[in-house]
Amino acid sequence: MNCNIAVIKGDGIGPEVVSEAMKVLDAVGVKYGHTFNYEQLLMGGCSIDVHGVPLTDEAVARAKAADAVLLGSIGGNTSTSPWYKLPPEKRPEAGLLKIRKELGLFANLRPAFLYNELKGACPLKEEIADKGFDMMIMRELTGGLYFGARETKELDGVLTAVDTLTYNENEIRRIAIKGFDIAMKRRKKVTSVDKANVLDSSRLWRKIVEEVAKDYPEVTYEHMLVDNCAMQLVKDPAQFDVVLTENMFGDILSDEASMITGSIGMLASASLNETKFGMYEPSGGSAPDIAGQNKANPIATILSAAMMLRYTFDMDKEADAIEAAVQQVLVENYRTCDIVSEGTELVSCSQMGDLIAARV
Repeated sequence: MNCNIAVIKGDGIGPEVVSEAMKVLDAVGVKYGHTFNYEQLLMGGCSIDVHGVPLTDEAVARAKAADAVLLGSIGGNTSTSPWYKLPPEKRPEAGLLKIRKELGLFANLRPAFLYNELKGACPLKEEIADKGFDMMIMRELTGGLYFGARETKELDGVLTAVDTLTYNENEIRRIAIKGFDIAMKRRKKVTSVDKANVLDSSRLWRKIVEEVAKDYPEVTYEHMLVDNCAMQLVKDPAQFDVVLTENMFGDILSDEASMITGSIGMLASASLNETKFGMYEPSGGSAPDIAGQNKANPIATILSAAMMLRYTFDMDKEADAIEAAVQQVLVENYRTCDIVSEGTELVSCSQMGDLIAARV
């Protein structure tokens, strides 16, 4: 199969980790007879430096013409980078919001899986970590508070900021359907997270989820308030399969889930639209403090590439091969600096890519 991939390496460690994911994809291509064609685009701070904006319309058009997007990390150090002296709509992260909206990427999938070999890095109690966990956080990505109308103005002599949280039933229904579809491929359980005791948007969310659930009689589902979910993630993460939630709650909960795995450098993510098109990226940030030092952990980006093979190209065995290669490297005790521990061997970003590619 010929696969056309728009590659956005981004800022900070983005170019390093994306290069290793491409290396692994090329190894898959050799073994399974596929051709991966890459077109590199600019987004984020690197685009600001060249074009003066975080994402050009031309880059959006070229991304739309591809089969999928492989993305690195966007942004820099907010306290020192000149990018953050610009107005909000000109900063690196504005490009990320724009491309999600332009590509219709409303469903964000963030798996959180605790590898047996990394249990020692899990910050939870040993008896909790020993149970393990394997969850998929399904976050609505193009609505809610992050995309609502906002303004800051003076009212009666007092400076006042207003952010608007809006969801309609169609936005909720399509993400709920995606969530239940994913649950059908996993352990058939959905935990829908909201704040229905306070918010009208959450009460609508709960109503629509209940309607969608009727079409999935094999899936067990429950409602959970977001504050309780935040507590349950550290108390008993093994209880979760698919966690379905709105934009801001999903942003926060997925970062919490990432840290209980031991390292955010291990976590992939996918953002899908209503077709098989998706954008695939690591869950972590651009880590400008270690950029260019060949220290970054590329596993999250490599696993994101595996998700791309699975969800966009229907290459399940190829995705399985990448995931098995990652597992094998961990079994063999190779580690990047963020997950290294006594008795393991420290390797660089590029060495980790080489090791995984060799085991595909």
